[in-house]
Amino acid sequence: MRQSAHHFPDAGNDPSTTPSPKPKDLLQQLLEKTVGSLFPDHAQDCRVILEIPKSRRHGDLTTNIAMRLGSLEKKNPMIVARSILSSLESLLSERKLKSPFKKSEILPPGFINFHLKEEHHRNILSEISDSDRYGASQLGKGMPLQIEFVSANPTGPLSVAHGRQAAVGDSLARILEYAGYQVTREYYVNDMGNQIRLLGTSLSARYRELFGEKTEIPEGGYQGRYLISLAEAIRAEHGERFRTETEESRSLFERVATEKILGVIRENLARFQVFFDHFTHESELHAKGEVQKTLEFLRKSGDLYESEGATWFRSTRLGDDKDRVVIKSDGSFTYLAPDIAYHQKKFSLGFKRLIDIWGPDHHGYIGRLKAAVQALGHPKESLDVLIIQLATLYREGKPVAMSTRMGEFITLQEVMDEVGVEAARFFFVMKKRSAHLDFDLSLAKSQSLENPVYTIQYVHARVANILKFAEGKINLARRTEADVALLKEPEELEILKQLGEFPETLLSCAKTLEPVYLVLYLQKLAGAFHRFYQKHRVITDDVPLSLARVQLALCVQKVIRRGLSLLGITAPDKM
Repeated sequence: MRQSAHHFPDAGNDPSTTPSPKPKDLLQQLLEKTVGSLFPDHAQDCRVILEIPKSRRHGDLTTNIAMRLGSLEKKNPMIVARSILSSLESLLSERKLKSPFKKSEILPPGFINFHLKEEHHRNILSEISDSDRYGASQLGKGMPLQIEFVSANPTGPLSVAHGRQAAVGDSLARILEYAGYQVTREYYVNDMGNQIRLLGTSLSARYRELFGEKTEIPEGGYQGRYLISLAEAIRAEHGERFRTETEESRSLFERVATEKILGVIRENLARFQVFFDHFTHESELHAKGEVQKTLEFLRKSGDLYESEGATWFRSTRLGDDKDRVVIKSDGSFTYLAPDIAYHQKKFSLGFKRLIDIWGPDHHGYIGRLKAAVQALGHPKESLDVLIIQLATLYREGKPVAMSTRMGEFITLQEVMDEVGVEAARFFFVMKKRSAHLDFDLSLAKSQSLENPVYTIQYVHARVANILKFAEGKINLARRTEADVALLKEPEELEILKQLGEFPETLLSCAKTLEPVYLVLYLQKLAGAFHRFYQKHRVITDDVPLSLARVQLALCVQKVIRRGLSLLGITAPDKM
């Protein structure tokens, strides 16, 4: 592939000049100035976007601005790219700035790629060493943000699907906090409605079975054997008192089942290192009149109307495919009514941005809820609904049966028992949330470099071993004085480049709400370090070189530790 290259001059050495400390920031400013000068009619609509190229041979930063401008200007993007670079060089010279780039290149159909000077890659080590929050940002600017996830109905144990939602949700919450948002974690408890009535009836049947009665679980009820232990607990406390169905017994079975199952859910989440700041119960919304108050607000704004004996939400006015019933003809609320009230309560608590994480069976619900948010007077973009696809478990290459006819299914607790908490968390976030996940149980519990989480954690332990080996051989206290210019090997430079990409990776995760990019980054960094370690000794007879490599290894360890912590995973010193 042909390419044209430009070598940036080191324009000026005036010590009074103050170039941008961040090469990307400097380039962003200069490119925006250049585009504004060359194409003033499109400068506002065609923003410069700098990204990390997919291939390392295409440099450290790339932009497609020439192609976008070429389309608007009806000009060849390659010609536009050359004019941008020419103007950029002139701007550097005019401002007497020492360019951080050793060269640029233009690749068809109009990409402009920039290669950083090696000194800037090495400078990243001091930045990492001097900061306890390397990679943190102020993207969120302190914005109050609530993320609601898991929110499993208290009708049974957490499933594998809930486990994936928990891992993604908690990892995302940690990343968003690191990106400057004020994050609150929320769990919504659906403790009303038909599923709770069926749960209570199912528990009642299990309870009466203990006294020899021949009973049947109601159609649509819960077959799981977990209800038997709850029934036994009720018999131990109350004996035969509730064998006869009454309003009191119905209420007891529903309350006990809900409370006990929710308690087990909370215990499993705590074991999974997932903790919530607040649990909101649907019953609270009804008891406090929140649902009726919210519907009255919508009625006054003209967003509700009566038809066919029911009350409808005029959601088509705000982008939904059809209007939705909120109060049925029998006077009872649909599921949408309390959900609208619930989201109004979230906003009333001061949250400026809401994130809901749901399973794939709720995809059709997004339009009506976004319409409701707008009808309540909030921007459509203030609510993000993320759909997490399901997961399939494999063992030794074969799918694991996820459920039986008796209502039993593989639970999150069983997955944690088999592979451990940290492997489970890592494997649940290894794919984009929109992709179905194949979870290999055998791989997740293996202690080999084929296991991605083991490989990443092993880097941290390997560096700890290096430091232990170095004791008495070199003065580790002098590592901050190390001459990092000695780091010249291709494997060393690759690690330096990977370390420099950590902040951009976290920004990408926060902007796209996708923790998977952090997973992929940690795998790449770990792979780069293992390749370096296999080819080069860290502690050698050359003390200055040893100190420089120790500094490199410590920075890798620090970034690995931070990255894993953002996924809720520890970084061990021994493995």
